[in-house]
Amino acid sequence: MTDRVVRAKAPAKINVFLGVGSLRSDGYHDLSTGFLAVSLFEHVEVRAADDFSVTLDGSIDTSSVPLGESNLAIRAARAVAEACGATGGARIRIEKHVPTAGGMGGGSADAAATLVACNELWNAGLSRDELLALAADLGADVPFALTGGVAMGTGRGDQLSPALHRGKMHWVLVPADGELSTPVVFHELDKHRWSQQGELERNVTQPIVSVGAMQALRLGDVRMLAETMHNDLQAPALRLMPRLVGTLELGERMGALAGIVSGSGPTCAFLCEDEESAVQLVQDFCDQSIRAVHVTGPVAGAKITGAKVRS
Repeated sequence: MTDRVVRAKAPAKINVFLGVGSLRSDGYHDLSTGFLAVSLFEHVEVRAADDFSVTLDGSIDTSSVPLGESNLAIRAARAVAEACGATGGARIRIEKHVPTAGGMGGGSADAAATLVACNELWNAGLSRDELLALAADLGADVPFALTGGVAMGTGRGDQLSPALHRGKMHWVLVPADGELSTPVVFHELDKHRWSQQGELERNVTQPIVSVGAMQALRLGDVRMLAETMHNDLQAPALRLMPRLVGTLELGERMGALAGIVSGSGPTCAFLCEDEESAVQLVQDFCDQSIRAVHVTGPVAGAKITGAKVRS
């Protein structure tokens, strides 16, 4: 008996800026964000099966990741099967390295890698635009995990405009012990805004666009980017997890050009001058018994990394 195995990978993301607008009627917020894909990857392996299932391993704690129908990878596999009329299911194995509920889009990367892997597994022939449509239905960050690189995101963050960029930037990521729920962080932002605003102002908040951050990426200017990074979700994330303040201060004190909470957190991302500075910052964190990872960006989005037939 033989079966075909397809492998794919997809990257984590950093929001170099994130402007959050008003709460919409569909429960989402209007966003304006600058996405940067970085070299921390989720690896997915799929093979045909009678039903849909997922197993997990990797370098991080996966105990909080759901294994049932709410898992984004299973939903992605089902979406491809429905789109191409495939019968049967898929057995999915995910090697996870992106912090869970860490603000870096790990679940979205799982879904994106599964989309391209299942498209290959079933010879579905879905175009990139068709995969992007499926990705948008799965979650706001899934389309970017599919495309990678650098992009401006609007709407829920799923309406992408690829952006020019120059060179490679070096970052140090510091995952936090514990997780932050994205909906809880957004709710904390809304609660704070509503306490500060009058009733008529609650539905007119416009997401801030950081033109400077996008210009810095286009020029490959790390110092300009350090000065223009911004995240509307950082303040609520820090209120919910105050110890992140110390992490951000420590990283900048030890030489990072700037630190920012990635997305809804709690992972902290530190922009460094160059590779040497990033390597040194990782060592400095390690000396403080704090886990840190050196990554670079931008990198490509979800792609096939291997396919073979096993006997």
